[in-house]
Amino acid sequence: MSDVASLRRQLKIKSGSAKRLYKEHKSYQKEAEDLTRKLNKLIADNAEKEEDWDIRNTRRMLEETQKMIHDTSSRLGAAATDLREVAVAAEKVPELHAEPELIAAQETLETISI
Repeated sequence: MSDVASLRRQLKIKSGSAKRLYKEHKSYQKEAEDLTRKLNKLIADNAEKEEDWDIRNTRRMLEETQKMIHDTSSRLGAAATDLREVAVAAEKVPELHAEPELIAAQETLETISI
């Protein structure tokens, strides 16, 4: 396989991976927001009995979600670094300047760095 074909393939794979991790990360962030709202509502409704099972369970779920946010954040950072390295290598190859894979990779990098 030529270097050009290999770079195209790597751009496509790494772009897809970064997009998936970005969506996963955003999903966990939304879930954490929802669980925080739910926990605050449960605490407000049951202020006198804070050891309620629903409150404990919601706190546990929120803690697990926050751990996943941290995990996906670190994996997304690694994926972004890998994608950036491949994109820089591809930009040095004149045949790939107008390729849709390179354009998609650059758009993905812009999206995930917001």
